[in-house]
Amino acid sequence: MSALMGVSVLDAEGKAFGRVREFAVAPLTDSSRVEALVLRLKSGARGKQPSLVAISSLEVGAAGQLKLVADAQVREMRSDDDYLLLERDLLDQQIIDVHGHKVVRVNDVEMVWDTLPAGPGEGAEPHGAKLILRIAEVEVGLRGAARRLLKGLPANAVEQVANRMRATVIPWDFVDLIDRDPARRVRLKIEQDKLASMHPSDLADILEDLAPTERQALFSSLDEGVAAETLEEVELKTQKRLIESIDSERLAGIIEEMDPGAAANLLSELPEARSGAILEEMNEKERHEVEELLEYAADSAAGLMTSEFVAMAATATVEDALGALRKFEGDLDSVTDIFLVDEEGRVQGTVALSRLLLTARETALGTLSEGHLVSAGLATNRRKVAELFDKYNLRCLGVLDEDGRLVGVVHAENVIAWLRGD
Repeated sequence: MSALMGVSVLDAEGKAFGRVREFAVAPLTDSSRVEALVLRLKSGARGKQPSLVAISSLEVGAAGQLKLVADAQVREMRSDDDYLLLERDLLDQQIIDVHGHKVVRVNDVEMVWDTLPAGPGEGAEPHGAKLILRIAEVEVGLRGAARRLLKGLPANAVEQVANRMRATVIPWDFVDLIDRDPARRVRLKIEQDKLASMHPSDLADILEDLAPTERQALFSSLDEGVAAETLEEVELKTQKRLIESIDSERLAGIIEEMDPGAAANLLSELPEARSGAILEEMNEKERHEVEELLEYAADSAAGLMTSEFVAMAATATVEDALGALRKFEGDLDSVTDIFLVDEEGRVQGTVALSRLLLTARETALGTLSEGHLVSAGLATNRRKVAELFDKYNLRCLGVLDEDGRLVGVVHAENVIAWLRGD
């Protein structure tokens, strides 16, 4: 792009017509191509506004000279044109490298002249071919920065310097553009399938690296389930920033999808009026679970636990347990054990999920129970909880009320997050 910026464009008769000022992309139509060049016209030509020239209205000469075809489509650029302009909206901006799971800054854009067969009745291009300018990749390293820094010098000299530097590029297909400030009048396409396929931890890292405007735009684009999982992975201070501008109704939908313990931790850090408004918008079941957790001290086992777990009678079978897991509405990835309880909810033992896979389905769970049972009380200090995980190499820890009934479970990942200060 840096090499094409400022290049002269001739009219159909070979006379100077204007110079390349920008590259206009219509993301909602085709984000992989430049739809038109924005030209600064020769003094006295047409109006004072820049003009748009469709790429299909151009010819590229043997020496790379740009020339308009006889029936070129040229119009004045309007203030309401909803284009992504590559230099204005992309250079120096943060973008998401979806493939590498990181945030990078754009230094230049690699584009390729290409042709497509013209449709019925289309195009005056030679041989029935339709000229296109395809976006191939973005430069995020020193090579692109050098080209821009040396812009204006002879092209051969610039390339000699730039080619001494290692290329750091990202294929355009692996780039996600973020919906930016509406005042820029540019809507950039987010590939939801790419974002949703990322691990929440990778999305969280990306959010942490983005500037505030882009961070908010990206988070707002996520569906409630993905947003909830991602919110659980970011630091508390970032959580609070992300939800600042989200209305209570949408935020309630996101928090309903979160682990109840994580949801309670977040709401406990918000002003009472804000957390109250969110709770009012939540469904009754999820609201009740979170409100119960909000009653406990943050530095206790209860403050670390989730109220979502699988508990069954010791007389239940492996088949029964598999059925319960299929119906489990919480985060199934976090479940490592099934808790065995009596009729009053007192814990009698645990069964690791791995044992279910190796046992006949008619086997009673009580026969698979692990001998040594470790648990904690609601008020147990977090540090003591961490010591129990370390001492007994626990996968999870049951939290019991004063009557010995199971009320929640602490997972190893909760302890790790607390120890890291997340």
